[in-house]
Amino acid sequence: MTTTFPFDAAFPTDFDTICTSAGRSGADGDPLVGPLVQSTTFCRDGIASAATHAYSRVSNPTVAQLEATLGAIEGAPPAIAFGTGLAAETALFLALLRQGDHIVCGQHVYGGTSRLLRELFAHFGVETTFVNSTKVPDVAAAMRANTKLVFVETPANPTLEITDIEAVARVTHAAGALLAVDNTFLTGVLQQPLALGADLSVYSTTKFIEGHSVALGGAIVTRDAALAERIRFIRKCTGNIQAPFNAWLTLQGIRTLPLRLRQQSASAAQVAEFLADHPAVSRACYPMLAEPAQRKLADRQHLGAHGAVVAFEIVGGLEAAKVFLASLSLCRLVEHVGSVETLVTHSASMTHADVPPEQRRRAGVNDGLVRLSVGLESPDAIIADLRAALDAALQRSAGRACGEVASCR
Repeated sequence: MTTTFPFDAAFPTDFDTICTSAGRSGADGDPLVGPLVQSTTFCRDGIASAATHAYSRVSNPTVAQLEATLGAIEGAPPAIAFGTGLAAETALFLALLRQGDHIVCGQHVYGGTSRLLRELFAHFGVETTFVNSTKVPDVAAAMRANTKLVFVETPANPTLEITDIEAVARVTHAAGALLAVDNTFLTGVLQQPLALGADLSVYSTTKFIEGHSVALGGAIVTRDAALAERIRFIRKCTGNIQAPFNAWLTLQGIRTLPLRLRQQSASAAQVAEFLADHPAVSRACYPMLAEPAQRKLADRQHLGAHGAVVAFEIVGGLEAAKVFLASLSLCRLVEHVGSVETLVTHSASMTHADVPPEQRRRAGVNDGLVRLSVGLESPDAIIADLRAALDAALQRSAGRACGEVASCR
């Protein structure tokens, strides 16, 4: 049985109930945990059958349950689920862009998004202008008559700058274009792009939504029925739907999403304060540490917390970062965010390795920058691990400095 949820123009506030109820109908005799329908195809009683599901490349009952839940979180109709976040972005671009079209993209986006536009869609005749989306006049100045889409990620990956979604939506719509927001870091529990004026919310559900590093996935949420139908058609044509098992695993993870985000955000705030005061850190990035205008915007735009991702730059650059990463014991070096474990990523060599160096520098992704995804371990344990590794990096930097002078005391 497919679970559906009501929706309206106002976003829901009881995220705990929506997420905990994911995949459940509550009918007499139904299982507490929604079933996994691991079938490629479905029976029909005739060629004129109007069965809800026919083939799992087009739709599947388990995937539909996940889609209903993701839509409900944003007060929207069911989402469109994909095999990965990049598959979702690819379908979005295919649905909206043609040869000769133009897209304005924030320069602070996931490296895979930049690569997709520069290395694939550019060959199809789609031109992209990368701008600092935190500066609304820059977005407005980049708009053209053939601009069809503005795509931003906020908070930025990995430096966490905040884009004013409402302001960018006004500029975008005034030019006759659509606004898509990558909301992977905060999810609809901590930020509601559609309620702020965006036309589409885009997710890698692999990250915080699933939360346990076991299932790839992506999704698009929109309140525009015609646009949703177009994206579903693209998914049908390209075969990028999420696998039923991954959707089922994501439904299990989503039940604790609000609880996880609250705890991880609280721990991230403590970790960010520690990092800001450590002598081995030249720059700590987290909304509560931002300059006043950005901090005020984050407080207005985020729903009570700022998420689990913190970024920081280590004194001594790449070599010091290598020492730091090699000295960690609790935190794990991976190309990932959003899990229950605390994870670190060296963005310049991992998530943003394919981004041209000059574009990386403009986005603040320097060689000494580390992205931290705070997990559910105690914040004291996380900080102790970071402190030991930062101290090791600081000693290495001091030793190198001593070696560069005639004497060092």
